Amino acid sequence: MRAATPAVISYLNTIRANHDAISYIADCYTFTPVTGLILTYTNAAVPVTLNGYVYAANSILVDGLKFKCTVGLEVDQQQITISARATDTVGGVPFLQALGRGVFDGAEIMRERAFLNSWSAADAASPVGSVILFKGRVGTEDSIGRTTAQITVNSDLVLLDLQMPRNVYSPACQHVLYDSGCTLVKSAFGTAGVVGPTVPAGSSAFTTIPWPTGPAVSTNFNQGTILFSSGANAGVSANVKNMATLGGIKCLILAYPLYTAPASGDAFTAYFGCDHSQNTCTFKFNNALDAANGAPDPDDRPRSFAGKQEFGEVCGLCPLFRLGPWPSSPWPRRRRRSPIACSLPARLP
Repeated sequence: MRAATPAVISYLNTIRANHDAISYIADCYTFTPVTGLILTYTNAAVPVTLNGYVYAANSILVDGLKFKCTVGLEVDQQQITISARATDTVGGVPFLQALGRGVFDGAEIMRERAFLNSWSAADAASPVGSVILFKGRVGTEDSIGRTTAQITVNSDLVLLDLQMPRNVYSPACQHVLYDSGCTLVKSAFGTAGVVGPTVPAGSSAFTTIPWPTGPAVSTNFNQGTILFSSGANAGVSANVKNMATLGGIKCLILAYPLYTAPASGDAFTAYFGCDHSQNTCTFKFNNALDAANGAPDPDDRPRSFAGKQEFGEVCGLCPLFRLGPWPSSPWPRRRRRSPIACSLPARLP
């Protein structure tokens, strides 16, 4: 069942009562990327105004997102097909290219069915009402071609598909670099530069960014990002694999090729990357205090078990130990022995 307004219910009852009545319906699709941009399209032959937005009738076409009603918490996964022309753009970038660049990663997609009295411009501008048939998020991009793309959309129940407890023990930091848990400010670890005039021989201009005026070659930019601010790739962000010297020229090597090769003089900013290890957090970013290797302990004070304080270090797989930083020390706290008996031998760090 789907909630509907009294106007929609009355409209449907009128249609049912008259077997020869014509029902005018338009499927309206709303795409909301994580940036907050709202894109609206319809499969109708005329633009439809719904919820304050005009759904374009002369742009991309979407096929899929069927209505499904079940009992339980199973995540509904549906594959949809998107057809687009080169003239259908998002921020000046063709829709399918934007899809391939990750613009729609995690984006919300909603399908509504709007009911109209006729296809006239006046009725399309003020539909009787609408019903939400499906609402979910982009899961995977299965294939992207020149005119069509297939993507898998997960229902919003996918948000419940999380590890419990949320914070689990792991040798790697669980934060995303520069997020609120990491606390690092991204702009503080960015270096401005311009694309050099010559791409080293044997290298691709789509994956190799010459940077002769850049800093000394190091591992700082490994697994980092590059954001172009001018040229054909203005506003495009790409993942950096590493920095290396090729043919005597310092270069940034991208993990995946760009759709458009940058030109000499194009401006960009390269940002440090992180492999989420304790050494990188400590020595590269001086941020060991915020490294999340395990669940935070609500009580940072030493406790007494059997009349004595017990501290030790055991295998990282031991579930009887908790890990977290001392609030006043940049070094990780030694794992504390649980009052539950542990047969593993303790090792001092």
